[in-house]
Amino acid sequence: MNRRQTLAFGAVAAMAAAAGTGVGLWRQPTTSALLPANFWQLKFSRPDGTELAMADLRGQPLLINFWATWCAPCVRELPAVAAFARDQAANRGVRVLALAVDGAAPVRSFLQTQDLQLPVALAGMEGSDLSRQLGNAQGGLPFTVLLDAGGRVAQTRLGETNLAELAQWAKALEPR
Repeated sequence: MNRRQTLAFGAVAAMAAAAGTGVGLWRQPTTSALLPANFWQLKFSRPDGTELAMADLRGQPLLINFWATWCAPCVRELPAVAAFARDQAANRGVRVLALAVDGAAPVRSFLQTQDLQLPVALAGMEGSDLSRQLGNAQGGLPFTVLLDAGGRVAQTRLGETNLAELAQWAKALEPR
């Protein structure tokens, strides 16, 4: 990347981070957003070079956290998302996917310093479009969406989330 491209990318990253921070405390209402028609056919690269197929996650509740290494609120909330993933895995509950709206090299570098212990995949900048299709009208980060077992959007959150909120979402999916 030349200096001009680096500066342009940095400016875009700063604006996106500012947008995410500015709405960090704002909660989006539960939405009835529909999944894109090809959602379950999507495939994403993982930082280790393998592939993640969304079809493998179909049929059970799924929490997708859209994040980026350059997004401070995203980085702050990742430990809570990872803790939620561990809790849910122990109880065979909600599956969790951290979907990076970022490049492979920064994500690999980040993961060398953080032991998240949850599935991470790379959506690149196209992840912004996907998050919008799932209810993120502002396109900011972090953005978290919970799909129920039928693949319907059950909850969305623009801005930082926390373990207690995620646990409430999972509990709301349980049969009464």
